[in-house]
Amino acid sequence: MGSNIDFRQARFTQSAPSLGECPPETGREVAFAGRSNAGKSSAINTLTDNSKLARTSKTPGRTQLINFFDVGENQRLVDLPGYGYAKVGRDMKETWQRNLSEYLFERESLSGLILLMDIRHPMQEVDAMIINWAVEAEMPVHILLTKADKLKRGPANNTLLAVQNQMRAAGIADLVSAQCFSSLKQTGIDQLKAKLNAWLTLDEGEHSQTDGGPDTV
Repeated sequence: MGSNIDFRQARFTQSAPSLGECPPETGREVAFAGRSNAGKSSAINTLTDNSKLARTSKTPGRTQLINFFDVGENQRLVDLPGYGYAKVGRDMKETWQRNLSEYLFERESLSGLILLMDIRHPMQEVDAMIINWAVEAEMPVHILLTKADKLKRGPANNTLLAVQNQMRAAGIADLVSAQCFSSLKQTGIDQLKAKLNAWLTLDEGEHSQTDGGPDTV
């Protein structure tokens, strides 16, 4: 695998309603997860310089499938269903949570998780739950504090520092990193690309599941 991925070549390959219908577990993939209004689709479209790749919607919660995009030979980006939107029924929320947990724990080709949070409302309860699942599975997480253009530089950096300190206090800073990001201003795009390049070129066996893990958030 090359060390410099051209994310502009990303192409949609398939959607899957559950883990059992995902493509074969070959190569490496990185998943994008976040609350339904965190700007996940916008971040993927900005990363790939393709405004139509991941569907964006003014109705959060519409993306209910696991969507796969090839970015190289056996290298994939995965758009996971948004979570936490109030207008979605409880049964659907439980289904999404079950599928997400199953995917994080059982998907062997998954190398890392990009977790998107609106910088104005970071670390909601469900975000912490996702981080705890990932930590338990020894899955590295990179937090994108999205919509950073909505805050001035000082408050944005203060929020980033607070999130980083929270990870250090929980003893998981070695597994969970964070950055500011803006799809509108393309702030932080190079840092995100560097993280994805590193994860998508990992050697086999560099992360595995365990029964226990570091302290929870």
